[in-house]
Amino acid sequence: MQVLPVRPALPAPAACHPPPFRPTPARLNVSTDTPHLPCRIASLHVYPIKSCGGLAVSEALVADTGLDLDRAWMLVDPDGEMLTQRELPRLALVATQLRHSDLVVRAPGMLALHLRLDTVEDATRVRVWGDIVKAYDMGALAAQWFSDYLGQPARLVRFDPEQKRLADSAWSAGTAAEAAFADGFPLLVASSASLADLNARLAARGQAAVGMERFRPNLVLDGLQAFDEDNIGDLVVEGPDGAVQLRLTKPCVRCSIPNTDPASARVGHEPGDTLAGFRADARVGGGITFGMNAVVVAGFGRRLVVGQAAQARWAF
Repeated sequence: MQVLPVRPALPAPAACHPPPFRPTPARLNVSTDTPHLPCRIASLHVYPIKSCGGLAVSEALVADTGLDLDRAWMLVDPDGEMLTQRELPRLALVATQLRHSDLVVRAPGMLALHLRLDTVEDATRVRVWGDIVKAYDMGALAAQWFSDYLGQPARLVRFDPEQKRLADSAWSAGTAAEAAFADGFPLLVASSASLADLNARLAARGQAAVGMERFRPNLVLDGLQAFDEDNIGDLVVEGPDGAVQLRLTKPCVRCSIPNTDPASARVGHEPGDTLAGFRADARVGGGITFGMNAVVVAGFGRRLVVGQAAQARWAF
């Protein structure tokens, strides 16, 4: 058994010791002449275990890999290959709770699983998409819990904090942006206006509205027009510890996960069918998108807080 040095669980504040400012990249042009777009943080979300239920938090620490403890754990098969809702929609029903010293995991028909935040088991290597990365196994009890729930062998692993897993350099705006077990980028940003627009379109087709939890963002913004986030470059938030600067870099191409009802784990065709009718984005080869992947430019070690005002700048 090994002990990991970990930061306090969200939403506890942490001391502010940010590293030096990371250079502003040249490849993404951000307008400094146009007026700023005022907006605010409507909600913050952390997903401790990749593809499992997330948490709405009142504040979050900005770490090297995005929000602290976001996608820090992942399920793998016996060969170390990632397991997600794409093939196992029942993962949508796995609820997580971060406390001061442990992660509590619950699922229908299962007793609660308690995992200490500072403890891991054997070192291992696992695959997340095309990356083979260092991780730590979380032990036999966690493996048995998830195997019983899923009805197939599974192990829970934790991302090795010494591992450097970099986002795609073609889309990381010149920064050495790190991610843990997120699909490819440290942060995902969406807006409440975009969800309202989508739900209006669903209603016009006789379909039920969907919640933002289908899209699993980290930051949800209020105060923008629908899909303004598609064309935003920088987002600057004046937090309690100082400014945090994010750069929205790549439209988020959507897989089948938003079609899974997080309350029942039933898989349908919406909102995917409706999105397909108006959200093809040429920047990503015509992929169907909702939300924007983002990287952290400055503000590591500082907090984001729900309700904070932010200023966005157009990209051009």
